[in-house]
Amino acid sequence: MRNLVLLNLIGCISFVALLPWSTLSFSPENPTDRRILVLLDDVSLKSSHSIFFNALQSRGFDLDFKLADDPKLALQRYGQYLYDGLIIFAPTAERFGGSLDLAAVLNFVDSGHDVIVAADANASDLIRSIAAECGADFDEDPSAMVVDHTSYAVSGTDGDHTLIAADNLIKSEVLLGKEKIVAPVLFKGIAHSLNPENNLVLKVLSASASAYSANPNDKLSSPPSLTGSAISLVSILQARNNARVLISGSLELFSNRLLRAGVQKAGDFTKYEKSGNEQFVIELGKWVFHERGHLKAVNLTHHKAGESSEPAMYRINDDLEFSVEIYEWSGTSWEPYVANDVQVQFYMMSPYVLKTLSNNEKGLYHTSFKVPDVYGVFQFKVEYQRLGYTTLSLSKQIPVRPFKHNEYERFITTAFPYYGASFSAILSLHHDNLMETNQSEFFRNSTNAKLTLAGVYY
Repeated sequence: MRNLVLLNLIGCISFVALLPWSTLSFSPENPTDRRILVLLDDVSLKSSHSIFFNALQSRGFDLDFKLADDPKLALQRYGQYLYDGLIIFAPTAERFGGSLDLAAVLNFVDSGHDVIVAADANASDLIRSIAAECGADFDEDPSAMVVDHTSYAVSGTDGDHTLIAADNLIKSEVLLGKEKIVAPVLFKGIAHSLNPENNLVLKVLSASASAYSANPNDKLSSPPSLTGSAISLVSILQARNNARVLISGSLELFSNRLLRAGVQKAGDFTKYEKSGNEQFVIELGKWVFHERGHLKAVNLTHHKAGESSEPAMYRINDDLEFSVEIYEWSGTSWEPYVANDVQVQFYMMSPYVLKTLSNNEKGLYHTSFKVPDVYGVFQFKVEYQRLGYTTLSLSKQIPVRPFKHNEYERFITTAFPYYGASFSAILSLHHDNLMETNQSEFFRNSTNAKLTLAGVYY
């Protein structure tokens, strides 16, 4: 019995020892070495959306497919996250299985992890709540879909014009790649609007000015609540902790059927053999899972001009040199990040120096400046925020001291007027004393002469 207990204890210790290796979270050094949990409404989605999933797996992601109501669902165990990303392709799920719920998903994002959420016309309150917490509000009408009588796809419309051929894409290479998406993106789903109080969420794919959200099977009795370019079809969020979230109003957007389908937009005679869906979802997926737009800064250094070692403190008016290296993850390796808008602040309560950094196009950013004539505890600060890129926030503290009593110049140029005033005061005093002495002697001699003439002697 004792031996059995001992073996169980050894087994538990071995499991706990191996646990950190099996639950590694997002690694800034290797952003693609990640494990993703995929929640499905139906197992058939694994095959009907296989192109998107295969693209992720081909780039090194480990996908763990589970049904949304699996009673063993869990994002973390023993305080360690089991996954680095989450894909929710379960729009009808009223609740998740296991320990997974709305709060768990939000905590997952708050911990710096990435999420993709896809809805459709049957979206549950749970899916709507997740999107709302991320700044995207789906149309409250559960029967509403996006309808567009101008920008619909000619083929497969079924007469209701709910299959949209959308081409209002955000113009951003970091989000959608350098290669332009030429063919329209096919969309069939529900509309959402962005919360104006959330400035972190933005549209990636917008509806045209003629689109509206309503029940396609009913006649409009009142103006739709969502119309035109206010309708967002696909949106993204980058949180302040650099976690990324993608929200789509269409699960079918990722399906093999639309990825392979040809498309012709109404009113346009150009027919494309393949829609822009595959390029769109794959390129956007690269951004969501940090294969693009992920920056890191290393080797922040500073030193006095002409020296190489970092001092413990600076003296006012010292000339110094500052440098930092910034790299971007390309999907396979770290490449130099080249930009002309990276700045450094020399900061104490407010920036005393603000300089734009020069770069050598190899990732090294550098500049030089003079320490201000103010002593105290300063910081070198680099705050870099650009659309689609992870936020860089670096700081390094350094004290600045005044001159020592024996370090001042013997004669300060700016003090020459004071020197002149002092010497002129001395000369004036000497002149006054000399004049007074001479005048006293003159009066004394004059008095003695008058007394001599009068016959009076001293």
